[in-house]
Amino acid sequence: MRLQLQLTPNAQPVPFTYLHKLTGAIHKWLGPNALHDAISLYSFGRLRGGEKVGSNLYFPHGAKWTVSFHDSEQAWILAKGILRDDCLAFGMRVEKVLEVNCPQFQPKVCLATDGEIIIRNKRADGSREYLLWSDERTSDSMTQLLRKKLQQAGYNNDHQSITVRFDRHYAKAHSKLMDVKGIRHKGSVCPVIIEGTPEAIRFAWLVGVGELTGSGFGALV
Repeated sequence: MRLQLQLTPNAQPVPFTYLHKLTGAIHKWLGPNALHDAISLYSFGRLRGGEKVGSNLYFPHGAKWTVSFHDSEQAWILAKGILRDDCLAFGMRVEKVLEVNCPQFQPKVCLATDGEIIIRNKRADGSREYLLWSDERTSDSMTQLLRKKLQQAGYNNDHQSITVRFDRHYAKAHSKLMDVKGIRHKGSVCPVIIEGTPEAIRFAWLVGVGELTGSGFGALV
């Protein structure tokens, strides 16, 4: 299930490094849970409707924010948590929560990203190398991780044939650095082409692609 949250204007400046505040709000609303330490079968996008003023963001007309869960029960728990405490951060509150209808997916789709897609490769010395949209290795990494998540959720057989790759013909593809509590992650802003069963593609639409989808990366629209 995908929820769209409509937020009030901010009362304090919103720094560009706000992602961890969104993660904190989600876990506050969910209450005690094991999602933070488990493989992420959910995703969330960025605050939409802001404008840059100096070194901060402002949302004079409020913001829209989408949060998606494979498990609809988790979405309902989140909504109930918002009813108890509608505060997000920076003086912003949740005014309204709407359910977003799921599109009817064909066996091949191209989806835009609502946040950088993070792909990392483990080096021999144990360090991590960030792979970007132009690197052919990203296709296998995204595909294998999505298949692992599908298996975790009980999607096997034909659903495991799904593939994911960046749309390298997209003229505006670029990389971007995002700071999360002092850690700078380098990701790709580029649509992805997904081929598979409509059910598996719907799953990807909800849980996102790449790594750190539970921390605000890799959400799809």
